[in-house]
Amino acid sequence: MPAAFFGHGNPMNALEENRYTAAWRAFGESVPRPRAILVVSAHWYVQATAVTAMPGPRTIHDFYGFPKELFDVRYEPPGLPGLYEEIADVVHPTWVGADVDSWGIDHGTWSVLVHAFPDADIPVVQLSINALKSFDYHLQLGAALAPLRESGVLVVGSGNVVHNLGGVSRAMPDAGFDWAQRFDERAKECMLTDPVDVVRIDGHRDYDLAVPTPEHFLPLLYLAGLAGADGEGAEVLVDGYAYGSLSMTAYTVGMTAPDGGGTGMAASLPDGPPADGANI
Repeated sequence: MPAAFFGHGNPMNALEENRYTAAWRAFGESVPRPRAILVVSAHWYVQATAVTAMPGPRTIHDFYGFPKELFDVRYEPPGLPGLYEEIADVVHPTWVGADVDSWGIDHGTWSVLVHAFPDADIPVVQLSINALKSFDYHLQLGAALAPLRESGVLVVGSGNVVHNLGGVSRAMPDAGFDWAQRFDERAKECMLTDPVDVVRIDGHRDYDLAVPTPEHFLPLLYLAGLAGADGEGAEVLVDGYAYGSLSMTAYTVGMTAPDGGGTGMAASLPDGPPADGANI
C-alpha cells in the first residue's frame, strides 16, 4: 500500500473543487482499495499516543467562524477497533492507548477524505500526535508503522509543512512569502532525496516562522519515517501556497503521483475571526 501526506489547509477545501482537492481525489482513485485508512492528523494533538478504537467514529467540527454548510458535513465511515491491537503490536515497546469514546474523525482527516474517498465506506482510524515527544520519536513511530502497509492499511499524514496562522495575508490567496517558500523548498529537497533528513529541519533559518507550533508539521515526519523504513523517496502530489503563510504541498510514497488535472487556488477564508482564532 502507498502512503501519503496532505497539506489540508483551510477546512473550506472540503466543500470546494480546486487543484488541491483534484489531486486528493486523483490520489484516492489511484491507490489500491485499502483495508483501512490510518490518519495522523494535526488536529488530534494531545499529551499521549492513542488510536481511535470505536466502531463508528463521529465527525468532529473542531473550528469556528465558518459557514453552516461546513458544520453540516458528516463523514461517517466505519471504524476498525481491531486495528488498535495491530498498531500496538507493530510499534511495541512504544505504548499506545485505545480511545473508545473521546475522539473521532477531525477536519484534518475528513476535509481530505471527502475528496479522496467520498463514499466513506473504508474504515478510518486516527493516531494522535503526542505533544510531549521529540521529532525523533515521531519519525521513529512512523517507521514502526511500515508493516501495516503490507497488510493493506493506507497510512496518511495530514497537516501543513508551513502553517503560520498569525502571518496569514488575505492579499496573497495563492502565493507564499519568501520565507515560506524557502522552508517549503528545503523540506521538499529532503523528502525527494533522503526523507529522514527532514527531521533536522528545525535548524533551518525560517523554521520559527514556518513552524511557530509543531502540530501541523509533525504529520510529515510520519511519512518520512515510513519512506525511510523502506528506503523510498517521496514524490510531490501537488504543491503551492495559500495566504502567504500556508504551504499546500502534498507527497506520496510507494506510487507514482497521479496528475489531478485540477485548476484554481485553495479555498477562500471566510470573513469573521482571524485565521489564528479559527483552528484551521
